[in-house]
Amino acid sequence: MDVEANPRVLEELKHFGVDRVPALIIGDGSFQGWNPRQLAAFVGVEYRNSESLSLPALTELLDKILAAAQGVMEQVPDKHIGMKSPGRDRTVRDLGFHLFRLSLAYRDAIEEAPFSEECFLEKAPVEMVNGEAVARYGQMVRQHLKEYFTLLMGYDGDISTNYGHQTAHELLERTVWHAAQHLRQLYVFLEWMGKIPIDPLTDAEFKGLPLPEEIW
Repeated sequence: MDVEANPRVLEELKHFGVDRVPALIIGDGSFQGWNPRQLAAFVGVEYRNSESLSLPALTELLDKILAAAQGVMEQVPDKHIGMKSPGRDRTVRDLGFHLFRLSLAYRDAIEEAPFSEECFLEKAPVEMVNGEAVARYGQMVRQHLKEYFTLLMGYDGDISTNYGHQTAHELLERTVWHAAQHLRQLYVFLEWMGKIPIDPLTDAEFKGLPLPEEIW
């Protein structure tokens, strides 16, 4: 079930102080957000961190994902820019914008603490009327991040988020797999439009990311 597409379930979650998913509720307690270390403590198990990608590997992979997303958005016909995800009121235009915006949010999180997920709720500005416009925004995001990572490659301090503290590395990993998941969804959108993605990234290139098996 797509929780975000079910107003009744979302209303029930608010009684536990949860306003967004992912979230976990056990008894009267709740845990919100993506923080494996704190989630392990919440459920009472030992946290064992699997080997994660290095900072340079994550930044390189993020740029590859953003470049691929640019290519997808450039392929989206204008007549399909309003196509929506199954069970959710989100267009392919907003999904493409969201993928780029959430990636830029990593930079914002370091510069403008504490980190907030409000930007994840933003929709594409009205002037982004088609896929090419969203792709141009994506190019701007890529350029900003390339410049930023060049200056900040060694940073790995703590970042305050709305679901607790994370290291910059943990938040970057989350940012990369989040973008990768949405790229997978954009590929499905293209298939529904009768298009074949040009040089798509494969699952092998996402190795090392904690991606779910489900696309939606």
